[in-house]
Order: sequence, then structure tokens, then C-alpha cells
Amino acid sequence: MLTSNDTDAMVADLRRLVECESPSMDIEATTRCADLLAALGEERLGQAPERIRTGERTNLLWRWGPAPSTRLILGHLDTVWPLGTLARWPFTVEGDRATGPGAFDMKAGLVQALYAVASLSEVERDGVAILVTADEEIGSPDTRGLIEALAWDADEAFVPEASAPGEQANGALKIERKGVSLYSVVITGRAAHAGLEPERGVNASIELAYQVLALATLGDPALGTTVTPTVLASGTTTNTVPAGARIEVDVRVCTVAEQDRVDAAIRALRPHLDGAEVTIEGGPNRPPLERKRTARLFHRAQEAYAALGLGDLEGVAVGGASDGNFTAGVGTDTLDGIGAVGGGAHAEGEWVSVPDLWKRAALLAALVRPHDQQR
Repeated sequence: MLTSNDTDAMVADLRRLVECESPSMDIEATTRCADLLAALGEERLGQAPERIRTGERTNLLWRWGPAPSTRLILGHLDTVWPLGTLARWPFTVEGDRATGPGAFDMKAGLVQALYAVASLSEVERDGVAILVTADEEIGSPDTRGLIEALAWDADEAFVPEASAPGEQANGALKIERKGVSLYSVVITGRAAHAGLEPERGVNASIELAYQVLALATLGDPALGTTVTPTVLASGTTTNTVPAGARIEVDVRVCTVAEQDRVDAAIRALRPHLDGAEVTIEGGPNRPPLERKRTARLFHRAQEAYAALGLGDLEGVAVGGASDGNFTAGVGTDTLDGIGAVGGGAHAEGEWVSVPDLWKRAALLAALVRPHDQQR
């Protein structure tokens, strides 16, 4: 049974993970972190993980009992922070807060997952799996298939990602996440000398402006749908009619129906200028985590947290996505935001509430424990 007596050990393990930097795009760094986490997990769980390669990436899978596993715990070891961040922003504990690159998102959640399962008996672990991937922060391009394959056979998925801000001090669970689609709108024009004969060109910058305005009409605030042109690029030199341009587009939606609608609308974009061409790259990246997939588990979490004497739990909808979107997308009931209480995800200074480390690990243990063995 997890108690506050586990806090010092959890902080020490969190320090080990944070001090092993693991930016998503650095394969060597994420592999080093996977090696460290594998050793740490073997210490805490008494079992070495299976190492699963997806492309060049190393992912870790602990599994108890015969496959398929019925209860999946899902996390990631990669962070948004480049190598060298630790030199100016070291892991630090001051009072009730621990801080360092990746501490909140989501290395504390990995520690909590290990301690949660370690607190279960051998019988209670039967049917549990922990999957830790290495590319979540960049959209899980290499690991989506692995996640969905494990989730397809699971009854429940639990994601110890960081909690969300809420009215209560103990952080809110994420009971709804928006789906994400990512597009590149590629524009092809025709170059010409901007001073001598601009009329011979097809100006990709002007076409870009038309397409940005068209994209801006596709959102629906009433339904929570946002369509945001982000990075724009056009042209080569100041005296040349631009022959090419590109628009990166971020789409966030609450429902699959909205994701499909926006996808169809973007693919229907047509050029305004004679001679210009518009090509669409990309598409839906993560389906939405809809409330119908979280309601049952959230109710159970509220009951479990109260039974542990830890108070009330809130549930909130958030715009960011996680790998829990994938598990919900294949039809598996999913609960997200079970991990660290704190704040500042993806911002320098992200922090973790030290007193809540064991509490959220205890909650995860209660959720993963078979229902007929709850205590």
C-alpha cells in the first residue's frame, strides 16, 4: 500500500529520470533514457521489460500474465527539451515543488506508474501492461500502431500524463481531449522578375493569402473547433515573384464528426489565381478523446480517491492531445491526466507537487487493481 513514506524514494527516482535528458528527435538520448528506465523498472518491479523497436526508437513493455493484457498503462519518456537544458535548469526540489526539464510532462508519471504496479500483489498484476514510448511529443509517428494494437485488446487504458489545472489544489483528470489534425498547404506558382515582368509570374504569396483567409473560416467556436494557420513560408529573393509557398495548419476538434468535416473542407481547397496549384499534405493525427470513453473510469476514480481519504477529483476538457487519444480511438475506455499534480507543461519552470506523488500513484494502483480485489 502506497503512503507518504514512499515520497523520498519517488523523488530520487524522478531525479534520475529528469537528469537523463531525452528530447524526442534525439534517438541516442531517448535510447539512453529507455535504458535507464528499464533498469529502474527492473529494480522496482522485479522484472525486466521487453524492448520493442519501432523504426530506430526503443520502447519498453512490461506485461504480467498471458497476452492480451486487459489493463494498459501508457506513458512516454521523450520530452520537448533539447540536450543541454539541464545545465541551466537542473533538477531541483524546493519546499513542496520539484522542477526540471520533463519533470511534469511526464517523467513523474512514469515514476508513479512503476510505484503503482509495484504496490500490487502478483495476483493483482495479472493482466496489467505498462507501455512506455519514445515519440509522443512529436505525434507518435513510429509508435501509433503499437499503441493501438495493445489498446485494441485491452478493456481499459490509464494514462499517467500530468493533471490539468482545476478548482481544487489536487489537479484535475483529463476526461476529454481534442483530436488533432496537422496539414501542410503547398502552393505552386511561377517565378518571374519582380521588376521587369511580374505579370509573367504566378505569385504564390498572393495565393497563400487567399488560402489563409479560406482556412480561417473553417473553425467553429461553438463546437470547440479551431483551425489555425501557423507557420508561413514563401518566396526566395526580394526581386522574384514567389514560385512556391507553404502553410502549416493546426486543427483541434472535440468530435470525430468535426474532424471529418474539416478534413474534407481542407482537401477541397482550390487555387484562386490562374496558373496556381494547391496541394494538401497531412491529415488527422490523433482522434479526439471523447467523454463517452472516459465517463465510467472517471466515476470509478472519484470513488477510489475518496475511499483513499484523498478528497475530491475534478474532470476537465483540454485542448492538448496525448497517446490516450489513440486508445480511445480504437474503442477502449480511457482515463487520462492521472499523473503528476503541478503545472507549466512545456514551459521552463514546469513543476511537480511532491506531496501528491504518492497520492496519484495510489489512485492509479486502485484503478488498475482488479475490481473483485479492491480494498
